[in-house]
Amino acid sequence: MAAPFTRLAYQTLQQGKSLMGLAHKEVSLRLMGALAPEGAPSTVAVPPEMLQAMQASFQRLLDVDWEEAEQGIYPPSLLFDAPWLEWASRYPLVWLDLPATWNRRKQRRVDDLPTTVNRSDYPSYYLQNFHHQTDGYLSDYSASLYDLQVELLFNGTADPMRRRILKPLVWGLRAFADRPASQLRVLDVATGTGRTLRQIRAALPQARLVGLDLSDAYLRQANRWLSQLPNELPQLVQGNGEAMPFADASMQGVSCVFLMHELPAEARQNVLNDCWRVLEPGGVLVLADSVQLADSPQFRPAMENFRRMFHEPYYRDYIGDDIDARLTVAGFKAVRAESHLMTRIWTASKS
Repeated sequence: MAAPFTRLAYQTLQQGKSLMGLAHKEVSLRLMGALAPEGAPSTVAVPPEMLQAMQASFQRLLDVDWEEAEQGIYPPSLLFDAPWLEWASRYPLVWLDLPATWNRRKQRRVDDLPTTVNRSDYPSYYLQNFHHQTDGYLSDYSASLYDLQVELLFNGTADPMRRRILKPLVWGLRAFADRPASQLRVLDVATGTGRTLRQIRAALPQARLVGLDLSDAYLRQANRWLSQLPNELPQLVQGNGEAMPFADASMQGVSCVFLMHELPAEARQNVLNDCWRVLEPGGVLVLADSVQLADSPQFRPAMENFRRMFHEPYYRDYIGDDIDARLTVAGFKAVRAESHLMTRIWTASKS
């Protein structure tokens, strides 16, 4: 069991990250209001009751994160794992990037992508500046800032929310307990910069991990960060989650984190269908994405403001979608779901 001071250090770290995220957003919004008011979003008021509920949910998230480390789902060291020096060096770039972001907001430009991009290589819904992000997801510059920007967006809780996939993934893979762990294959769909794969590696040190993403730039970033792990040889594949370049029944586990809300409805179903296809019978799928109106109505103002502040063209449809039903349509059984702060976790199996 980890020493009590380690838990105090973890709580202190998370509180500090939360304050950092809140301060960053407050200052950046004030600057945008003063320097680029035409691009400032119109947001809805946040009632005190929602802030109280969010604070309570934040503390529950930290408690669960710590408890699952103590249970041995993943090592306590994972609670502190982050490229701190790299993020510190890139934080000034986040501020320097803001004027370009404000300009895109003002001009309502949502397809401001590098001219070198071959648009025929990507589905049309992908060719956008999600979050008003410079270059969308299609440049090394964007990939270098993404994880830090997400940490600031979620007030330092991005990794604790991502880690909620680990316990159901580890438990789901017990269906293959008769096999050596080194023979289990786990696929992370829309792996991005590899943060989720890094979390999975800590929980499944012997499994064969595969990451899939549409962006070669983000896969390059994933390769850089994952290659820092001892003896890690990341298997990263460029491809579309709607039609993945893997054989039927070739994976025992599949994860997918923060993808569903950035897909139109048809693509959402296509991805789930293909996750079912690549899973071996008995395999487990674990999804993580935004909470929805049906399960977290108390956070409706936060969901509405997220949609207004960041370019998320499919988010309104997503928060009203029935993911449980979509999983069932895809063929999954034993669908279960639970919420952790602003993230909903779905677990389902292939019979």
